[in-house]
Amino acid sequence: MKGKLTHYDPGGRARMVDVSQKQPSVREAQASAFVALSRLVLDELSANPKGNPLETARLAGIMAAKKTAELIPLCHPLPLANIDVQLEQCENGIRISSKVRTTAQTGVEMEALVASSIAALTVYDMCKAFDKSIEIREVVLERKSGGKSGDYVRKR
Repeated sequence: MKGKLTHYDPGGRARMVDVSQKQPSVREAQASAFVALSRLVLDELSANPKGNPLETARLAGIMAAKKTAELIPLCHPLPLANIDVQLEQCENGIRISSKVRTTAQTGVEMEALVASSIAALTVYDMCKAFDKSIEIREVVLERKSGGKSGDYVRKR
């Protein structure tokens, strides 16, 4: 395993990582999630009385990325330069992709993961009246760039 757990002090207490000595740099992260839906739900998406579930979920993902530091206790609040959340209907569900960009002293992996996760939960919320067996799967970091730890691309 590469690296070490940085959110703990020598006594084992949780702490926010001190990034004050780091130089700001361009950071980008992309995450994804998949929401498995039955044929019934997929066929009803356009007729949802609550509105367009995919557009609502896209906006929820964007809003959630901006709130990451309020949701995850040790995340730094970051000035996000761009948040892009895309949802695509496919044969057996909804594929979600989020991309977040900043120029800061720490990365945006958590913001991208939160965006995809909340978009997926919003699809569930918008469609649960049709089917309670909806599954949220495969919330993963796809790639990240920038920072001291360098680039990462998820292996397929």
